[in-house]
Amino acid sequence: MAKETGRKLVAANRKARHDYVIEDVFEAGVVLTGTEVKALRAGRASLVDGWCEIEGSEAYLHGVHIPEYSQGTWTNHAPRRKRKLLLHREEIDRLEAKTREKGQTIVPLALYFLDGRAKVEIALARGKKDWDKRQALRERQDNMEAQRAMRDLRDR
Repeated sequence: MAKETGRKLVAANRKARHDYVIEDVFEAGVVLTGTEVKALRAGRASLVDGWCEIEGSEAYLHGVHIPEYSQGTWTNHAPRRKRKLLLHREEIDRLEAKTREKGQTIVPLALYFLDGRAKVEIALARGKKDWDKRQALRERQDNMEAQRAMRDLRDR
């Protein structure tokens, strides 16, 4: 059997980019059980309520929902258990120092397989205020309208 290559996206947290200002992005491995890997390969996961936390000197992923594997037996996993993240010591220390600042948090952006191994893309982020979200939405709509107007002028 040939080894898997490339990046296969399982789940993305699109709402995170709307709710947070992304400051720095990291890629981390995830410690999973067998049934979790099987459920992920079936393309089932949700990052919507997920967050990361540094406990002691280790990073953990909380609130990520990986549903039970349908063909799993009594060895099936808990859908929302905390999962250990595999990061370098310098990255963990940097994340821990940054999250001590007011308003900083760590959120998962994407869950994917990279060359057959489960990875999660986490980001150091700062929460947006409501007016920031409205302003970003307004800018995006203005840009779309300008692009549409330019396209209409060019097509005439």
